[in-house]
Amino acid sequence: MRAVQFSEYGPASVVHVAEVEDPHAGPGTIRIAVRASGLSTGETFIRSGKMRGVVPVTFPYRTGFDAAGVVDEVGDGVTGVGVGEEVFGMTATTARGANADHAVLVAWAPKPAVWSWEEAGGAAGSVETAARVLDRLAVGAGQTVLVQGAAGGVGAVAVQFAVARGATVIGTAGEHNHDFLRSLGCEPTTYGAGLVERVRVLAPGGVDAVFDCAGGALPDLIAITGNPARVVTIAPDLTAAALGVHLSHGVPAGDTAAVGAADPLAVHGLGIAVELAGQGRLRVPVAAAFPLAEAAAAHELSESRHSRGKIVLVN
Repeated sequence: MRAVQFSEYGPASVVHVAEVEDPHAGPGTIRIAVRASGLSTGETFIRSGKMRGVVPVTFPYRTGFDAAGVVDEVGDGVTGVGVGEEVFGMTATTARGANADHAVLVAWAPKPAVWSWEEAGGAAGSVETAARVLDRLAVGAGQTVLVQGAAGGVGAVAVQFAVARGATVIGTAGEHNHDFLRSLGCEPTTYGAGLVERVRVLAPGGVDAVFDCAGGALPDLIAITGNPARVVTIAPDLTAAALGVHLSHGVPAGDTAAVGAADPLAVHGLGIAVELAGQGRLRVPVAAAFPLAEAAAAHELSESRHSRGKIVLVN
């Protein structure tokens, strides 16, 4: 089958499609014929070498954590899903490989009928990350949350999840994305100098938590909450630990182990997404869709930081 990978650190041009052996579903997992898969911004940092001190890499590195498709193999012990069903979900963090013709999923949920394949293919990583970080920050009703980088793939989902929890949400983005953020239910503001003052005007009662999807502004984000423990970043900012900010960059090992046959919605972010999508309360913005063979171009667009929503690869 075809799979996207890279065999060295470098620019987007090191990404290529290779012919590899088909994977197969093992105990507690399923295999899908992939219709669409997501491009993780984090993987562009891994590919460039910026994360080499944080994320260990063995070459060749197969890319992709989230995908959607049709189930064509069901592993031992798996119940509640069968061959031919449409699902979306995630691969194991150690296996990756979702940007391919076939992918083995360790966590999955039924594909919402209202989502296109492109939306479903780019959804799982964003919804899992949004749920994980909002849980860590204990975001709930009546709180005020700042999402830094709110127009991106994870940021847009985080805004909607926080709104669904009853929080007031402020989101940073370029001015051209402000109407988009308003449509998601949050109050927009711009990045850059003066952010602390702008947020104080919008939230005179203070900000309870900050979800940083963009990076590059941790001192300001700490000042906004007054407590580094109330800031979580998913950006590859290696100053985070020294500043007392938690850097969240993957599903905790114990979480995926609980996923599988008994409850395919055990990674609860996927279950939340299915519920909200069914209520018409969750959109998965797709910035662009590229054929699998054009994965390098997709990486280039991701690194431009000018995309709104998730970049996906389609089969």
